[in-house]
Amino acid sequence: MGIFQPLNTPIRDWQGQRVWIVGASSGIGAALARALAARGAWVALSARRREALEEVASACKGETRVEPMDATRPEDFERVRERLLAAWGRLDLVVFNAGTYQPLRAAELTPAVVRGILDTNLLGVMDGVAACVPLFTRQGRGAMALVGSVAGYGGLPKATVYGPGKAALINFAETLYLDLAPVGVSVFLVSPGFVATPLTAQNDFAMPALMSPDAAAEAMLAGFARGDFEIHFPRRFTLVLKLLRFLPRRFYFALIHRLTGL
Repeated sequence: MGIFQPLNTPIRDWQGQRVWIVGASSGIGAALARALAARGAWVALSARRREALEEVASACKGETRVEPMDATRPEDFERVRERLLAAWGRLDLVVFNAGTYQPLRAAELTPAVVRGILDTNLLGVMDGVAACVPLFTRQGRGAMALVGSVAGYGGLPKATVYGPGKAALINFAETLYLDLAPVGVSVFLVSPGFVATPLTAQNDFAMPALMSPDAAAEAMLAGFARGDFEIHFPRRFTLVLKLLRFLPRRFYFALIHRLTGL
């Protein structure tokens, strides 16, 4: 692969592409489903709440399937995978977007809260990937997109559990890429900044460069079209956070305290 070649196989033509979105009931997942359906993709929508999924499906054009599941149950991934293969014959892209968020300071940590967040945000993604890797390696093609967060770039106040889980996803995606790219399977890491969703509505601070879910979905589609490994947005915000990681810890901690007031 040349130095300027895309790291992943670019996805530009969505007509007839079979896409399974886990975490499609609201926010980025719902917006992505609408955008993909409008471009001719076949879209399967998964999340816990059937009613919310059916509402999203009603706004999508073309072939759309509602497949409720719980991302903390590994057997649910296998069940829905088999249902989709029986209906469609193959999968082309799986988007792991299910996630939860609770603002927490260190003094608010409890074992139950820690496990509740990581079961969905980290272990649920790993379980889903485990269910899909054999399929994609057998096909010799396909793609997976892991939706992380810029909170995984470095320690941030109130992201005491959320941030470490997303940092682990960054490492996981990089490791998957090393194993799967040689066998023709694409791995995309999606790192959004602040997006206006029910989860971020819990924040009690000003969120810089806040995006709409529709804008986030379009940024993801642009990244898929380029074949990027990491799709991060909005770049005016994410690039600043990436640069902050080069600062000595003393300056990083002081700047984060000053910028957040926390």
